[in-house]
Order: sequence, then C-alpha cells, then structure tokens
Amino acid sequence: MKYLKVIAFTHKQIELKELGKLVICQEDLTDKLHEVKARFDIGEIFYLSTCNRVEFVLSTQQKVDREFAHQFIDAMGIGLCHHSMGTFLDAASIYEGHAAMEHLLRTSCSLESLIVGEKEILAQLRKAYDSGREAGLTGDKLRLIMECVVKTAKEVYTHTNISKNPISVVSLAYRKLKDLKLCGNARILIIGAGETNRNLSKYLQKHKFSNFAVFNRTLSKAQQLADDLGGEAYELDALKDYKKGFDAIITCTSAVEPIITPEIYTSLLNGETGKKTIVDLAIPNDTAAEVLEQFDVNFIEVHSLNEVAKKNLQERYHELSSAEAIIDRNINEFLVMLKQRKIELAMRQVPEKIKEIRNTAVNSVFADEVQSLDKESREILEKVMNYMEKKYISVPMIMAKDILINSN
Repeated sequence: MKYLKVIAFTHKQIELKELGKLVICQEDLTDKLHEVKARFDIGEIFYLSTCNRVEFVLSTQQKVDREFAHQFIDAMGIGLCHHSMGTFLDAASIYEGHAAMEHLLRTSCSLESLIVGEKEILAQLRKAYDSGREAGLTGDKLRLIMECVVKTAKEVYTHTNISKNPISVVSLAYRKLKDLKLCGNARILIIGAGETNRNLSKYLQKHKFSNFAVFNRTLSKAQQLADDLGGEAYELDALKDYKKGFDAIITCTSAVEPIITPEIYTSLLNGETGKKTIVDLAIPNDTAAEVLEQFDVNFIEVHSLNEVAKKNLQERYHELSSAEAIIDRNINEFLVMLKQRKIELAMRQVPEKIKEIRNTAVNSVFADEVQSLDKESREILEKVMNYMEKKYISVPMIMAKDILINSN
C-alpha cells in the first residue's frame, strides 16, 4: 500500500481564511489534474476541497515529500507567492501507505473534521472521488481504497454514537442565524445552489421562512432549489441588477474570488440603511473583506464556529476510541484483501496455462491414444480431465493465499 499518498492542508495547521488560497476553480480542475498526473507520473489522483480542508489523494510510486509537494502545488497553478508557498508547505501533512489509509478513514468518519460527528464529509469525499473517476483520473487502486473508506465510515456512524444528535457547520451556522431573530418574512438571498446551501435552506424552510431568491451560475440548479423553497431563481450575473432588497444573504460557492464586493453589496442594498446579515460558509469567503469594513453587517462564517466545534469534540471524545477500533479492524482486513488480490493478479494466467496443457495432451501428445478410445471411454476421460482442471486451478490459488497470509 506504499503507493497511496496524501498531501493534506487542514484546519488543524492552517487558518480557515488562509485555506481558501488553495481552492482550485472547478472549471480548471480536471485539466490541471490531468496535467500534473502526466507530468509527475502519477497513476491515479483526486482532489478534495471542503470548508476545512484541501487534499490531494494520489496513487504513485514517486517519493512524495516537501520538495515534491512544492513542485506539485506550483504546477497546479494556484498562484501562491514564494512566502505563502513556504508557509503552506510547512503546515502541510504528507501521508504515505498505512498512515495515508488511516488518515482517509479518519477523515471519512469525521474524526479529522472541524465538527466531529458530521456526516457531510463522507458525501464530500465520495463526490470528490466520483468526479475524479468520471474524469478518468482514478483506477483500480483508488477504487479499492474508496470501497474500504465508505465501508468503514458507515460502520462507525452505525455502531458508535459519534454522530448522535449530529452537529454540523450548517446547523451551527443556523443556530447563530436564529439568535439574530430574523422575522418570518425576511427577504433571504441564497447565492450558490450546492449541498451546503441546500442543507441550510432546509433549516430555514422548516422554521417557516418563505421569502427566497436563489442565484447560481447554472440557472437550472438555481431553479431546482427555488422550486423546493417556493422562491425565485436567477443566474449569478443577475445579482448586480437585483433591486428587491434583502435582510439576509446565505452564500456558499466554489468561487476563488469574492462574489459580494462593495459595489455588489451597495447595489443589493438599493438605498436601505439597516443592519443586514451575511452567512458565508464558502472557503475562501464569498464576501470581500472591504464589505465588512465599510458596512454594518452581522457576519457568520466558518471561522467563527471554532469554539462551538471544540465543545462538540469534548462531548464526543468518549466515542473516539470505539471509532478508532473500527478503523484499525478495517485497515487490517483491507491489508489481507490486498494480499489476496496480489496473489490473484499474479496467478491469473494459471487457468489459461492449464487449458493449454490439457489441449496439448489431448490433441498432440496423446492424440493417437485418445482417438483409439471408444465414445464412452472418451466421455469418461473428458469428465476426469474437467474435474482435474477445476481442481488444479483452485488448489494453488487457495494454497498461495494461505501461505502469504499465514507468513505475515
């Protein structure tokens, strides 16, 4: 499993606001990943980006160290200056083999999340892998890794209380929003129609909010969310011309540059002077820093939820040992499976070779003797050879697996 490598930048070493500098525009992502895959002789790769982590999962025989990570990140064209590059690399976590597998399993079970117990990370990890698979960036090795990742996470969420009474970034954001006591007919602008905004919208709808306008780059996705909420749908570019006013903005997109600039915000105010609310769960933030400097705003962001997240970890601490035991067991089972698969791949030519030997015996070496047999005798000989062929194929496979497993 030495081929498995992970380059991870997470909230544990890097401020959430800074993590945004590593986010790659989705429109350029696939091409960039194909480029680095070829350039660095990487067999398989996918990219994971959430509100508290940016990670690259690789299958490669290349040595992945700080120097490799420097060249790799530089080749991704993220545009970091020399000083920022050094700062991020110093804070990067690089995992290999068993440690990389353990990291992925812990991540999928939310043990490495800002909010321990939130299940969103598993869906995000699966989506990141599926995107890589659909783009032709992954193959059999990462497929097997992900099967183990999903199996382990499901077991942890099912057999421990780590996700009991779940708390997520979205639910924490809603709690803070609720504390502001917005009126039921508050005008709410939703920017982005992704999973985070859909989940937050469910909270709002559940608590009787009903006045929504949804903006998204893809109008059809905006329309889908707007239909669910009984609101209006707009393309993202329409934001600058929107004149119906607002009381709160909910925003979470994958944009690498701020969407809510002072100019856009001023236009959205349309002359209103009251204090507004922005819930910005994007990394990097969709809200320009100048907006917060120039306007009186109730601002809720991921970074501000840290203290609540720490309390959440303390409440769930006693569940960690149970989750870690499940992770250890699944890693051990995965290692056994890999050994078995290694044997299967090494011996996959055995059936063909046995068939060749059989055909040579019947049609060449003992051809005259076989032809001299009567029909009944040939049928018996055929049955005996079929039986022996099956046994000769299965016995060495079983013996090889037992030898390899028991020797370790």
